[in-house]
Amino acid sequence: MSDQKEERAEELEEESDATEAVKEAQAEAKNRGEQTPERAILEEQITSAMNELRRPASGLFLSAFSAGLDIGFGPLLMAAVFTLVSGAWSDPLTSIALANLYSVGFIFVVLGRSELFTEHTTLAVLPVLDGRASISDLGHLWGVVYVGNVVGGVVFAGIAVTVGPEFGIADTAAFVELARGLTQHSLWGLMTAAVLAGWLMGLLSWLVAAAQETISRTFFVWLIATTIGLAHLPHCIAGNVEVLMGLLAGSEVGFLAYGRFLAVSTVGNAVGGSVFVALLKYGHVVRGGPGV
Repeated sequence: MSDQKEERAEELEEESDATEAVKEAQAEAKNRGEQTPERAILEEQITSAMNELRRPASGLFLSAFSAGLDIGFGPLLMAAVFTLVSGAWSDPLTSIALANLYSVGFIFVVLGRSELFTEHTTLAVLPVLDGRASISDLGHLWGVVYVGNVVGGVVFAGIAVTVGPEFGIADTAAFVELARGLTQHSLWGLMTAAVLAGWLMGLLSWLVAAAQETISRTFFVWLIATTIGLAHLPHCIAGNVEVLMGLLAGSEVGFLAYGRFLAVSTVGNAVGGSVFVALLKYGHVVRGGPGV
């Protein structure tokens, strides 16, 4: 037992030293007007992920549940504006407006520091690649965060479909139309698009770590989320809310379509973030030399 405590103390001391080194590197880069060094970004990502991996499951779940709720405000605003402008605005203008509103939920979640599955598809993989965490640790984190996100989204979708038409916020037709935009695709088309969405979310995690101020972090969240929204790429957590609202609002979206979307988008998002960001970023930074 004493040996385990000593090992744990050594790990915490090493992580504390690494965190201080990251802060010093960021401060020096900021003073010189330079970008944050890539090794500093990697170390910050790993340290942040290790903190999440050590959190109690109850805390992780509550944070993930909160994220699942908060991210729903984007799809709800999209449905509200779609209801208001349908037939009055041109299709391109409506698509641009909805894409910008899509980013609102992501801003709430990322800046609010809630746990989002598609961020952890990249973030939590890095300590595994670096040998500081195991595959089972990764699976535990992914499982708790994913379930919390989905359950939060289910609750929000139920509230939105009940309150939206009752208070004139959004028509049921708007919920159905948004859902159909995500479910009417071939299996491989949906998978490929989900990989791209996961790839972008992995980049978001990396860019937020590189940013040094709240304004720049907000910009990156808006940029990535708006890109996903404008391209209609399937995001398994925000899309969970969109498709479920359509399912609850009308009969055109069935349970089979909802389950298919959720399963395929989840796998695609995980592959995109893990392979195209975590694996490649880690590889090029570690092989880039010893310098920070």
